[in-house]
Amino acid sequence: MTGGSPIGDPPVDDEECDVRVAVLGTGIMGSGMARSLVRAGHEVSAWNRTPERAAPLAGDGVRVAASVEDAVDGAEVVVTMLFDADATLEVGRDAMAAAPDAVWLQCGTVGVEGTRAVAEVGGERVLDAPVLGTRAPAEQGTLVVLLSGPPALRDRVAPVLDAIGSRTVVAGDEVGAASALKLACNAWVALLTAGTAQSLALAGALGVDPRLFLEAIDGGPVFAPYAKVKGGAMLEHDWAPSFTVDGVVKDVGLMVEAAGPAGVPTVLLDAVRTLFVTASEAGHGDDDMAAVRAAFPA
Repeated sequence: MTGGSPIGDPPVDDEECDVRVAVLGTGIMGSGMARSLVRAGHEVSAWNRTPERAAPLAGDGVRVAASVEDAVDGAEVVVTMLFDADATLEVGRDAMAAAPDAVWLQCGTVGVEGTRAVAEVGGERVLDAPVLGTRAPAEQGTLVVLLSGPPALRDRVAPVLDAIGSRTVVAGDEVGAASALKLACNAWVALLTAGTAQSLALAGALGVDPRLFLEAIDGGPVFAPYAKVKGGAMLEHDWAPSFTVDGVVKDVGLMVEAAGPAGVPTVLLDAVRTLFVTASEAGHGDDDMAAVRAAFPA
């Protein structure tokens, strides 16, 4: 499965590829995904619990709906991108009842148990499809989609995945495998971001310009581009949200919940969660995850 069209490309005119898609949840990620779907030539409707967050999409060719039922009317694929399992289940039940022939593409991070509950609601119509990436990849259609679920549904959603992602990683045929992989990936992201904050704080506390840390690792064997992106934001105190501190707190909680029964020690996850909770309690809950830097006062 290939990636979506670059920003600025005209919509695809191949009617055979057009899919009627409903996007439920138009926060940072859902809005970007809806725009990417429109650019690819799909017919897109959208709904958000807070209508004001969906309204700007009308100017981008998205039909903004007043209710879940209105949004999914006639939809072939229903995409949910909501904050947690409770919201996803509540909205998903209504959507599946109103769109009995649609495939449910569950793209949020809802954890292992949350995904099992989604599968119980959606039955054989659910594909587990959490994504890797934040604001810019969502807007550009270059997310990495982690996919699991019935193979028979994959072809039906292929044009949607092509529009929102640069590639798709198939985790298995069982709903939930992709969400398990997403937790492992987000654990690395949270650890890397917190570790970057600690290294910058340590350098500064020891009398070294923190910028030199990023310069030292740049291009070397231990370099990670994400460290440079988040480290640069930390140095500039740029907390414009791509993925919020409170979002990380929620996700790491899901990791801890899944790791314990699987026999995986959670000591490192517990420490990282504490750092992000500290940043949230300092007033950075709605700020970008780079604001975990606030947990290191040095």
